[in-house]
Amino acid sequence: MDVFESVVKRLEVKSYLDKPVPMNIVREILEAGRLSPSAMNLQPWRFIVVKDKETLKKIGALSPSGPYIADAAFAIAIVAEPESRWYQIDTARAAQNMMLVAWNRGVGSRWVGSIKRDEVKKLLAIPAEMHLVTVLPFGYPKKPRRGTKKNRKPLSEIAHLERYGQIFFH
Repeated sequence: MDVFESVVKRLEVKSYLDKPVPMNIVREILEAGRLSPSAMNLQPWRFIVVKDKETLKKIGALSPSGPYIADAAFAIAIVAEPESRWYQIDTARAAQNMMLVAWNRGVGSRWVGSIKRDEVKKLLAIPAEMHLVTVLPFGYPKKPRRGTKKNRKPLSEIAHLERYGQIFFH
């Protein structure tokens, strides 16, 4: 699958098969995050891979918008160094790369927004000064979702040419 096809077909997944993801794929997903661009090449991220089912259940219980973390094959907690001014953008870029590579390997994922960060940091022994950005669950989707049509605004509503208000496409 090429990159554009991955972008077109990747969907958020929150229902996973009870099937492990091979470590070579986990490593490839991590490499996609590691190789992401960052402001001034600071690479402010740290990734914690969580495979233990009990820990995944605890994280799911601490995630109001992500209880499905409990059913994932594994999750990656994305942590950022406090010195990085651009950590939110940099870690989001790394997360997107990881999710696209995962999708290309048949593994689904989803961004989790609402997390009880202080409690998850304690659970994962993350130093107090570090930022817990998100926890991304990964796993094989229960329902095949490739090719499902996305509900997105047309380019004519969101793309402008030269100046705001000048429609890019007619």
